[in-house]
Amino acid sequence: MSRIHIDRVLETCIKQGASDIHFVAGRPPVLRLHGNLRSLETKVLEPDDTVALMKSITPDRNQQELQEEGNTDFGFAFGDKGRFRVAVFRQRGNLSIVLRLIPNKLMTFPEIGLPKIIESLCRRPQGMFLVTGPTGSGKTTTLACMINFINETMDRHIVTVEDPIEYYQYHKKSIINQREVGIDVPTFAEALRRVLRQDPDVILVGELRDLETIESAVRAAETGHLVFSTVHTTGCQGTVTRIIDAFPVNQQEQIRVQLSVNLIAVLSQTLCRKVGGKGRVAGYEFMVVTPAISNLIRENKTYRINSAIQTGKKFDMQLMDDHLWELFKDKIIDKDEMLEHAREPMQLIEKMEKDSRLSLTEEERKALAEAKSGKSQIVTE
Repeated sequence: MSRIHIDRVLETCIKQGASDIHFVAGRPPVLRLHGNLRSLETKVLEPDDTVALMKSITPDRNQQELQEEGNTDFGFAFGDKGRFRVAVFRQRGNLSIVLRLIPNKLMTFPEIGLPKIIESLCRRPQGMFLVTGPTGSGKTTTLACMINFINETMDRHIVTVEDPIEYYQYHKKSIINQREVGIDVPTFAEALRRVLRQDPDVILVGELRDLETIESAVRAAETGHLVFSTVHTTGCQGTVTRIIDAFPVNQQEQIRVQLSVNLIAVLSQTLCRKVGGKGRVAGYEFMVVTPAISNLIRENKTYRINSAIQTGKKFDMQLMDDHLWELFKDKIIDKDEMLEHAREPMQLIEKMEKDSRLSLTEEERKALAEAKSGKSQIVTE
């Protein structure tokens, strides 16, 4: 597959608004468009094609890592048309490549549907703000949007640690330094150890992926910095529990106290297909750490956080299922999409049953009847 063909595929991806490109032996190139996989009408890729393709876009350093580790990640710019985050990995002896398109344009809070209160949280002088959700749920885009808001409206020194750098940010009202793991610094933990000597106001950590990084991020928030990061968890309550559980039992009491004081908000998100399959919309769960929620974290009563979110509407707090229900009622997403992303799908089916305008399928009626009679156990996250 020649370089010209690669360029053509990248251009098709940008033109059609696809989020990802897959190159795998035995299939033509595949785009992920509005959440669905679509094969391009080109030739089926041979193993040699994926190797040639890898060599044409992969820096020497990453080719070496691929040789040694069996996989590598990096970012590259396709002229001024767009940037891609690339994962290359071996499977059954062949190479596969996945490219994620990083849009050039940074969106505003209203454009991605974020609560208004996030603006005032971004103005806080210190604390920790976590964005969570599964892979591909738009966490990086949301964080880039927050960093851009700070960059445009405040004079701050922003330091980001990313693996790889996705959205390029430029100096505006703030100074911004973006460090890439593997190029500018060996690890997240090492970058965080050094960052406090760099006079930062705002620190973005690409991902809290191990205990050392979590400890360093909490310490940075404690010492008077505003820290943003992501965690691969679903739900605000689950995020707090996951962070505490990452610590040894004898340190959990201490981290509960530290989180109760330093955590300012958790935004959990998922991407849903819009009705008709054209485009996607984010479903959000949002928690602001009020004195009441701070007490629940400190007293090890995280199981009551969801109830506290439900009563926190004046702070723009909401549970994921409540937002999905609103998106469904407003005909932005369909019933199947709502139930697929719901934390408690049976409760939403019950809600639908009470609303005479919404019809249930026979299967859903049966599942609901069984759940009510206690015959089936509904497992939710």
